[in-house]
Amino acid sequence: MRYMEIPIQEEGSLDYARLEVYLLDTPAEKIRIKERPMILICPGGGYEKLSYREGEPAALHFLNQGYHACVLRYSVAPARYPAALLEIGRAVKLIHEKAEEWQADAGKIILAGFSAGAHLAAMLGLFWNRERLYERLCAAAEQLRPAGMILSYPVITSKDGFSHRGSFENLLGERFLELSGELSIEEQVTKDTPPCFIWHTLNDSTVPVENAFFMMSALKKAGVSAELHVFPEGEHGLSLADRNVERTDGSGVNEQCAQWVRLADVWLTKLLK
Repeated sequence: MRYMEIPIQEEGSLDYARLEVYLLDTPAEKIRIKERPMILICPGGGYEKLSYREGEPAALHFLNQGYHACVLRYSVAPARYPAALLEIGRAVKLIHEKAEEWQADAGKIILAGFSAGAHLAAMLGLFWNRERLYERLCAAAEQLRPAGMILSYPVITSKDGFSHRGSFENLLGERFLELSGELSIEEQVTKDTPPCFIWHTLNDSTVPVENAFFMMSALKKAGVSAELHVFPEGEHGLSLADRNVERTDGSGVNEQCAQWVRLADVWLTKLLK
């Protein structure tokens, strides 16, 4: 495996913003696989911080499935929108530019986001063909389009009573009232949205499960292929939900919810066939 860190700097980015890249070595003369899909992971943290548990452990899982993986350490508060959106767009464009060198299949880039990171992933999945975004990144729109999205207990809506308000406040700052409606993801879904795999827990007390329901309903209405799994119990921020991501206090493990990643593996295999 090769590992590298590549700075990702846009207007408004914080100094640490970077792409952590994990590449499986594929000697051309030794193995049939010549190009691998890339899973781009966006950890959660309410646009206030970035979770380690939702970064490298997820990358290592996808590496074990035969994919390349990368983790975007995107800018959070005090950075404001659109810094993080520009960063994820820049990261996807970079994967296209490095596809031959990295032996990556640029047509098979999957965004995998957790919580607020899922909101960020979904923003690119919705806005990839918006002129103001792709022109700002000096990219062709198709360079920014992901092949699919894995959204884990996602922050989706800004609707009162269902939103994780803190995520929107950290993302937008003084522009909260101006832009929170526009960045309510379920209101922006179109037929051009990539296929989605979504999972959530019914009793999530941080990001209500209605976020997943709103997203699934919008995808169905738009005719976009989607898969949704809702587990009856489980705290927010489970990541892989297995012993590899157990917190120091013993929390963060849920055997039933840990099945999500195997379900996602099956979904990925079918999508990328």
